Amino acid sequence: MEGLAELHTHLGASVASDILWSIAHEQGIALPVKDYWEFDRLVTVSDPRGVADLNALDAIYHWTELIQSSPIAVERSVHAAIGGAFRSQGITTFELRFNPMKRNRGGERDLDHIILAAVRGLDRARLEYPQVRAGLILMMDRTFNTEQNLVIVEKAIHWAPRGVVGVDIAGPRPDGGRYDYRQIVPMVETAREAGLGVTIHVGEEGGDVGRAEIAEVVEALRPDRIGHGILAAGDPELMRELADTGIVLEICPTSNLLTKALPDEDAIRKTVRAFVDHGVQFTIATDGPEMMRTHLRDELDLLKRIGALDEDELEDARVRGHEASFVVRREPARV
Repeated sequence: MEGLAELHTHLGASVASDILWSIAHEQGIALPVKDYWEFDRLVTVSDPRGVADLNALDAIYHWTELIQSSPIAVERSVHAAIGGAFRSQGITTFELRFNPMKRNRGGERDLDHIILAAVRGLDRARLEYPQVRAGLILMMDRTFNTEQNLVIVEKAIHWAPRGVVGVDIAGPRPDGGRYDYRQIVPMVETAREAGLGVTIHVGEEGGDVGRAEIAEVVEALRPDRIGHGILAAGDPELMRELADTGIVLEICPTSNLLTKALPDEDAIRKTVRAFVDHGVQFTIATDGPEMMRTHLRDELDLLKRIGALDEDELEDARVRGHEASFVVRREPARV
C-alpha cells in the first residue's frame, strides 16, 4: 500500500528544534535564549493549551524564518523536513510550502539563491528517498503589496521545472479584518496558466468575515485546494459550493486546536462530520509537525478516537491526499 500524503506543512514549522538550534549557531544568529530547552519552547507551540491566537503563532514563525534566512539554512531545512517525514511517518507524497521573501533578510539575500537552495534540498532528499514524491509551494503574503506577490509567482513559474509545483498565500490578515482576495486574481491566473497548482489559506479564523472570504476565494480564485477552510462547516450553501467545485480542503486538526481556531475536540468532530455529510472533499495535514508537536499519524489517530472519521473515511482521505497533490499531477503515475 502507498504511504501517507502530507499536503499542508510549512517549512518554518517542519524542522526539528535541534536542527534549527545547530543552524542558528552555525549562522551566528543572536538568539534571545542560551539554553537549548528554552530555545525549543521558543520555536514550538510548547504549551499544550496552545497559543492565544494566530498572531502569537506568527511570533514563533518570526524565529524559525529568521534562522532559515540563508541559502545553506534553507537547503538543510528542506532536506531535513522531507527526510524526516518519510522516516517517521512513511509519507510518500509531500508538499512543503514557504515564502522565499521572508528568508532573504529584506532583500539582503538574492531571492533566486534562496529558492535554488530549497531546490537543492529537494533534490538531495529525492535522491536519498526515491520512494518520496516531493515538491515546493511558494507563498505570497497578505501583508505584501501587489508587486511583491507578483514577483513570488514569477519565481514559482521560473523554478517550476526544478520542483516548484504550486503557489499559496498566507500571513496576517489586515488588522484582523477582511482581506480582499480579488487583488491577487491576476497572479493566481498567471500561475494557473503556467500549470502550477493553486492553494489558498482562508477560512481558519474570523467568523462570518472568514466565511465571506471563503466564498470570495471560491468565486474569484477557483483554487484547486484551500488551506484550512474550516469555517465553511457552519454554512450549508458554502459547503455545497465547495462540493460542486471539487475544491479540496487541507484540514489540520491539532493546529486548529492549538491556535484556538476550533475550541475543542467536539468542534473538530462536528466540523469534519459536516464536511463528510455535505460531500466536501478534504485531506488531513499537520500544518507543521515540529512546531505543533504532532505528526500525521497522530492526526489520523485523533480523528478516529473522537469519532470524526471511521477507518474507511480515513482511507478515503489518505487516497485523496495523493490524488489532490500538485506533485502527483505533474509526475507520471506510478505502477
